[in-house]
Amino acid sequence: MATDLAKAAKDRGIEYFLISFTDLRGTMRAKLVPAAAIGDMQKEGAGFAGFAVGLDMTPAHPDMFAMPDPDSLIQLPWKPEVGWLAADLWMDGKEVEQAPRVVLKRQIAKAAEQGLRMKHGVECEYHLIAADGSDISDPRDTQAQPCYDVSALMRRYDVIREICDGMQGLGWGPYQNDHEDSNGQFEMNWDYDDALLTADRHAFFKYMVKSVAEKHGLRATFMPKPFPHLTGNGCHAHVSVWDKAGKKNLFSDKKGELGLSEMAYQFLGGLIAHAPAMALVTNPTVNSYKRINAPRTTSGATWSPNTVTYGGNNRTHMVRIPDAGRFELRLADGAANPYLFPAALLAAGMDGIAQKRDPGKRLDIDMYAEGHKVRGAKKLPVNLLDAIREFDRAKALKAVLGEEFAAAYVKLKTAEWEDFCRSLTQWERDNTLDC
Repeated sequence: MATDLAKAAKDRGIEYFLISFTDLRGTMRAKLVPAAAIGDMQKEGAGFAGFAVGLDMTPAHPDMFAMPDPDSLIQLPWKPEVGWLAADLWMDGKEVEQAPRVVLKRQIAKAAEQGLRMKHGVECEYHLIAADGSDISDPRDTQAQPCYDVSALMRRYDVIREICDGMQGLGWGPYQNDHEDSNGQFEMNWDYDDALLTADRHAFFKYMVKSVAEKHGLRATFMPKPFPHLTGNGCHAHVSVWDKAGKKNLFSDKKGELGLSEMAYQFLGGLIAHAPAMALVTNPTVNSYKRINAPRTTSGATWSPNTVTYGGNNRTHMVRIPDAGRFELRLADGAANPYLFPAALLAAGMDGIAQKRDPGKRLDIDMYAEGHKVRGAKKLPVNLLDAIREFDRAKALKAVLGEEFAAAYVKLKTAEWEDFCRSLTQWERDNTLDC
């Protein structure tokens, strides 16, 4: 039985609900609904104009309704009188096919038809910056290699603790927080779980981090490359596929190479095959390509891939196999849509299983130092336009993800690229004003 939201409001002291969804840009949208009205909203949904919220629609489209998923209910740790709900979008009695959460749920359903269930966890890096966005918020955080620096971490203890306490109270199983490789950068890890649950938590985590940072007079950004000389914000995913009951890890094989099963390598083969096209989803902004194609940072490494390769416990590759039964995809960045990212990952991996794709030979080299010696490995896109073209050519991947979604997404990203091209940068003025 689905949770009765009106009863939950009375039992838990919830006065308002945020009925929310994430649009194609990855922006969270919501309506604030008083508890007295949540019963009707649970049945009928909250109305939105699709054209106004980053979807490929016009003002002539009918109302779009966000149907809250009662199982996703989260009370805001910093405002417990408010309950947050993830919602699925409907229009004219049908699901909106371009809605990111719908796209993910359809991939999950397709995998379930084959008795498979993907689980993943995300490592969301972010910077705590000044409220005006001008620089990092801690002027004393200046080390060239600041990763794991205890002093810089503890100077932001109040922010980190409030977020981590919130995750503990919500039952997410957070297990470590650290200062990352860039000045002003942090990462907080919590337990992996089923794809939809992790996606909902990923979306809420970004909202929570930004909200708590604002509460403390700061600003949090997940922007892929907010500072040119510093390491960018990644969103690494640890991935495994289980049986339908979620009891047996089908990627685990004690006799397999590095503890991975044949199915795991086929899934990985799908990611290798589709990585250049998938980059439009995992790295969805103009700024994303300042991270994955960046020169060395002040710390000495970007920690980001630029070539489609995999290795063992080696962070210089696009895919790392750190342990038996799982692998880590290091491609995605902080701008990745919490729902489209796992949807594309699952679509590419399931194609790999269906086609029995071979990921090729594992490379046990330092790709940063010796990558130029590798022959035949695919390169990742160098900019957003390249990624758009790769994705648009990937007919099989687009068909699996849904043609309506794919067309809307390409249209949106093309408009973003064209908007960027119309801008005039200071670099152009500095270098070509007198040409």
